[in-house]
Amino acid sequence: MNMLELRGVSKSYGKVLALRNVDLTVRAGELVSIVGPSGSGKSTLLQIAGTLDRPSSGTVRVAGYEISELSDGELSALRARYIGFVFQRFHLASGLSALDNVADGLLYSGLSRRQRRDRAAAALDQVGLGNRLDHRPHQLSGGQMQRVAVARAIASKPPLLLADEPTGNLDSAASAEVMSLFHRLNSTGVTVAIITHDPEVAAACPRRIRVRDGQVRAESA
Repeated sequence: MNMLELRGVSKSYGKVLALRNVDLTVRAGELVSIVGPSGSGKSTLLQIAGTLDRPSSGTVRVAGYEISELSDGELSALRARYIGFVFQRFHLASGLSALDNVADGLLYSGLSRRQRRDRAAAALDQVGLGNRLDHRPHQLSGGQMQRVAVARAIASKPPLLLADEPTGNLDSAASAEVMSLFHRLNSTGVTVAIITHDPEVAAACPRRIRVRDGQVRAESA
């Protein structure tokens, strides 16, 4: 099964062409890095793949769903069910515990408060922070904060995880820790796509896709 399919995808912002006729397929269960320099179009590619933006032309399918056929409300439902996002900046609420930061990501899931907190506790345990549930962000290291962000992304049990420069704010030890976590999640069947400019992060993935000037230029495995 293909988790992501992009065919002839282009994206322009005014006169700036950020993506140029991109073809890309990511199969279910893959661990993929999308690597390129700043301004290469890789983050735009993630926005399109994650249905946070629509292409100017071309087709995008997520888990078999053609996104051009979906309303904004249907796209929101698709993201909630199928996609978890992890970003370079952790986007954690400073006044909330790790548990509540993760549970709040499930506010629109239809679950009760207790169910949300149970899901959050399970996700934090999955990323190795079961003993940090009550800690607030200022009591956690950078690597731990990113793991909280990953827990928030996987609490709804999505089959696809999209990460945009997830190690960009971390030192080498914390980066290795987060990459090890992505490998463990992938081993459970989660499809993981990591946007990065770091060649070491890219090399840690079985499949590497190179992007430059808005185009997919090369692949390696």
